[in-house]
Amino acid sequence: MRLLLLGAPGSGKGTQAVRLKDHLQVPHISTGDLLRAEVAAGSPLGLEAKEVMARGELVSDAILLGMLEDRLSREDVAGGFILDGYPRNLAQAAALDALLTRIGQPMDHAVQLAVPVEMLVERIAGRAQDEGRADDNPESVRKRLQVYEEQTAPVIEFYREHGQLTVIDGVGGMDDVFARVVSALQPVHPVG
Repeated sequence: MRLLLLGAPGSGKGTQAVRLKDHLQVPHISTGDLLRAEVAAGSPLGLEAKEVMARGELVSDAILLGMLEDRLSREDVAGGFILDGYPRNLAQAAALDALLTRIGQPMDHAVQLAVPVEMLVERIAGRAQDEGRADDNPESVRKRLQVYEEQTAPVIEFYREHGQLTVIDGVGGMDDVFARVVSALQPVHPVG
């Protein structure tokens, strides 16, 4: 199964991806983790990304897509993958769709974890306090969530129009949310 997890920061994507990885027996691919690994390894794409980040700029879609293409060419993704953190905008969604079509691994399913904004603010602010991060105050979190919503709404619509989107209630305990995701995937990927 090739699965895309969508959701705002604090929606629980990373938590659910780890659980789904074990459940579905496919790799979890996080673009943030990929980027950090490429930079640490000193790969050509990693060095290019490091230069961009050193200038305080965002890593280009082309660099991220190149890293994804390299990761998706490895043997362990032959049976599928869980993608988390990408695409974040419509251009990335279209580029990812083209890449997956070209390599013969089209996306099977996109799951959006829906959580009300005020709960996201609480979750992120609580996580920031636990980690001692002052930059995640409620006001800055709301601003980040607004930017996320503006950029990602078209991505959600992209997968809805392709008939691949399922929206899951992301509120509740980790086990409850996980059960909802697994249930939503049953018609696509029966799990024993």
